[in-house]
Amino acid sequence: MDLGLRGARVLVTGGASNIGRGILHGFAREGARIVISDIDGPQAEKVRAEALELGADAVEVEVADLTGPSAADAAVAHVVSSWGGIDALVNNAGWSVPGFIAEDTDRTKWQRTVEINFFTAIACTQAAIPSMKEAGCGSIVFIASDAAFGQIRQGIYGATKAALIALARTTAREHGRHGIRSNVICPGLVIPDSPDAVGADSLWAVGQDAVFNDKQIEFLRKDIPLRRLTTAEDIANSVVWASSHTAARQVTGQVLSVSGGYTMP
Repeated sequence: MDLGLRGARVLVTGGASNIGRGILHGFAREGARIVISDIDGPQAEKVRAEALELGADAVEVEVADLTGPSAADAAVAHVVSSWGGIDALVNNAGWSVPGFIAEDTDRTKWQRTVEINFFTAIACTQAAIPSMKEAGCGSIVFIASDAAFGQIRQGIYGATKAALIALARTTAREHGRHGIRSNVICPGLVIPDSPDAVGADSLWAVGQDAVFNDKQIEFLRKDIPLRRLTTAEDIANSVVWASSHTAARQVTGQVLSVSGGYTMP
């Protein structure tokens, strides 16, 4: 099926590592024009080259910390000024340090988690709406998490991801009349598929065992009905589909868990 995304103008935040990288690859295969927004310039440039090899029509890099003043506006403006508008926004930027709720008492870390996972999505969404509204169409996809429904060692992180669901559904209700669709993808655990899949600023850069060790992964796998972990490509396929006006024209305000059935919202 032709998803109608050839030449589509796309912004992916946090697009340089793991899930974001997979999403870039997915849009690249469809021939889209993409801006990678990421704090890690060298990793973003590497993913840019990969995306061009996979068939992207054009790929540009916007290096910035989206929690900074006006950074989200600049990232959206990069797409609009380059190609005259924005067709799809993927709010993927995220950060997490696992911790049990009774022990996770670092307020500075709480604040950083909220700023990266939630505030950046608000800012990018607000920046993209005017151009989409003027065009009478557009797609916004929020990358939340199965942690939004309550998971061990993911209390603060999960709370920010639950907030994204409310934000996405409010956006869908307020701007559906303008042709803007807003949906949520909730990934299960996605292990980077290779060392090349993450940069120095990724939460996975500290090593897989520091995030999820083999024992924890196997414990989780037993609770997945399909008995397999989610890949970045699985997430990319879902995001690209949700971003397609051809395939998902009548889909908005929806929450899709891509986790092998680990959660069923």
